[in-house]
Amino acid sequence: ALRVSYLRSGGHDPAILDQLLHLQLEATVLEQGTAGLRRGRRMAEAPPAVPAEAPVTGTHSLDAALLAVELENRRLEDELLALKVRRERRADAGSRAAQRHTQELARLRAEVGMLRCHAEQTRPWLHPSVCPYPIGPPLPP
Repeated sequence: ALRVSYLRSGGHDPAILDQLLHLQLEATVLEQGTAGLRRGRRMAEAPPAVPAEAPVTGTHSLDAALLAVELENRRLEDELLALKVRRERRADAGSRAAQRHTQELARLRAEVGMLRCHAEQTRPWLHPSVCPYPIGPPLPP
């Protein structure tokens, strides 16, 4: 739960993720150790039909292999979650950049419109009395 919380809050430091994975491994080993002690007490109360050493070593190596696979799966899940978080952050950053560009474009368009309006208002217009005759030859029909 601590690892997932760290990843969801944006953590992605490999050293910290490795420490969290190591702590989880220690906790799992401790939990299995106490479960093994309980199982050992039960076995002491009822003598087994098969010698106790053979199944315990087989089970112990199977438990260790299962634990290793489970830890590797969790590590891979952590990497996947970290990649998803990074991808979401990039998508958010991209959408924020697109939004900024859209706002800048709207501002520039408004400024161009104001400049056009200002240019039309201040443009010197020639009155008909200044230029009474057409300047060029008449256009053909």
